[in-house]
Amino acid sequence: MNGWHPLGRTCHIVFSGLLLGALMGCDHGGPAAQHDPPAPVREGPWSLTLALGNRSLPASFSVVHGKGPLHLILENGEERIVVEDVVLKGDSILVQLPLFETRLRGVLMGDSVIQGEWANTIKGPDYIIPFRAQAGRMPSFGEVGSSTLDLAGNWKTTFSPGDTSNAYPAIGLFERTGDRLRGTFLTETGDYRYLVGAVDGDSLRLSCFDGSHAFLFLARMKDDSLHGRFWSGTHWQEPWVAVRDDAFTLRDPDSLTTLKEGHDMVEFSFPGIDGGDVSTQDHRFRNRVLLVQVMGSWCPNCVDEARLLSEFHRKYHASGLDVVALACERKTREEAIPHLRRWRDKLGVPYEIAYVGNVTNKGEAHRKLPFLDRLMSYPTCIAIDRSGVVRRIHTGFSGPGTGEHYRRYKTELEGMIRELLDGSTEVALRSP
Repeated sequence: MNGWHPLGRTCHIVFSGLLLGALMGCDHGGPAAQHDPPAPVREGPWSLTLALGNRSLPASFSVVHGKGPLHLILENGEERIVVEDVVLKGDSILVQLPLFETRLRGVLMGDSVIQGEWANTIKGPDYIIPFRAQAGRMPSFGEVGSSTLDLAGNWKTTFSPGDTSNAYPAIGLFERTGDRLRGTFLTETGDYRYLVGAVDGDSLRLSCFDGSHAFLFLARMKDDSLHGRFWSGTHWQEPWVAVRDDAFTLRDPDSLTTLKEGHDMVEFSFPGIDGGDVSTQDHRFRNRVLLVQVMGSWCPNCVDEARLLSEFHRKYHASGLDVVALACERKTREEAIPHLRRWRDKLGVPYEIAYVGNVTNKGEAHRKLPFLDRLMSYPTCIAIDRSGVVRRIHTGFSGPGTGEHYRRYKTELEGMIRELLDGSTEVALRSP
């Protein structure tokens, strides 16, 4: 979910003291890096805590030695993210997280504690959050008390209530097992992916750390409503309120973005990441169904959508389906092209990716994609039939963290693809 509301303000570090010296050795091959053997790192589960000011965001990972090089498995709810780029030099550790240009850099305190910082260069050269990791599996939010909190059903949620500039609606989806809690928030621009946590008395606590996002949600039940606060890293926080309402729905995602007046077709030509240009006028797309994915490699919702579109591309390409990703990056062309190739290869994306440009605001996006009335969210998916007519523009993406919403959308999207391949001119897709 990366729309233009405040969450979209969201994929060179200055250190001090001993940590600076250790990490410089790790990066630049100083004396410690050349002569000190790597310190041992205990295998098995670890607990990690990010410091968001006076709040703590819990996460977990596992250290795996195995027969090959040491690697980590980041555990984000039901998601498992394999991290193979791990460098140990002396007592320093550098972990480059996959897909998103973020990293963990720290110092080993024995074999069972790491003290360091998480850096997200997409958000800025000085965007760092301190962390502490300890071997062993700890309760995400510590010991919790008994709770009778009933969170079943859909929760009509408003973030930044009362703030006319920043308020936006959502649907809270929660699933409780004992004192453990998992869920997500579904918004008009996507979802907050996998959230896990706990209930404690009249309160709930949820968090997410997927290498790109560091989310923390806290709330307390007052009468029939949840009143809480949301932190996105250290750069954004806002209040939220939710009330159970199974009848509440968000606006139809097929109605939020349209073709701009005067444009009846999608036309573009951008440099492909493997050379040449990718254009809607290419002969290879003639008389074929085309899905155009407007995305950014820094966007986790775009990763979720890319996995689904890759599945459908493999399944229906021989029948006449093509997918093209238009990458709106936060890098120059020289920086973005090799990064997009690595992103593609890591995900196993089989379809074309074109570089739109160094797009840092919606005004630039509108200039690059003049056929759209506005770009509300990354991702946005445009479905074009065999004759070049736009049949649907879908804003946002409800990923696997939304459970039944994702499964229903996947079924309906596949049905639309099959109808377009069969030549149907009456295609209608509606999200739940």
